[in-house]
Amino acid sequence: MLDAKMKQTFPKAERLCSRKTIGRLFEKGSTEAKTSYLFPFKVFYLVDSDVPSNQPPQVLFSISKRNFKKAVDRNLLRRRCREAYRKNKHLFFSSPEQRPPSYIAFILIAKTKVDYETIERGLQKLIGRLGKEL
Repeated sequence: MLDAKMKQTFPKAERLCSRKTIGRLFEKGSTEAKTSYLFPFKVFYLVDSDVPSNQPPQVLFSISKRNFKKAVDRNLLRRRCREAYRKNKHLFFSSPEQRPPSYIAFILIAKTKVDYETIERGLQKLIGRLGKEL
């Protein structure tokens, strides 16, 4: 997937569904999972040496029911987050020496509905930061 024109899709293979891996990401006191903050997101990520470095990471988006009571609002924000990620995931592969994390959980920490532009800007900065940290 290191080609110049990366497909702007978000297939099932790139979605984090494994309960075991999700448990590893959110395990309290774990030194394996790392975190990062940048409004409107809190990010947990893992680097797994078994996963090839040219493969896009598996991601998960979480919107709190505590902050957004209505499912309509949570679904809207989840769609906005997925769309922003789909359009900007190529940033993980912007330079050949960067290795993206294997698994990423994006948690929306905003208390009110956030517009798409804010979500996209935050996601772009986070992807850039994650690429540099590794």
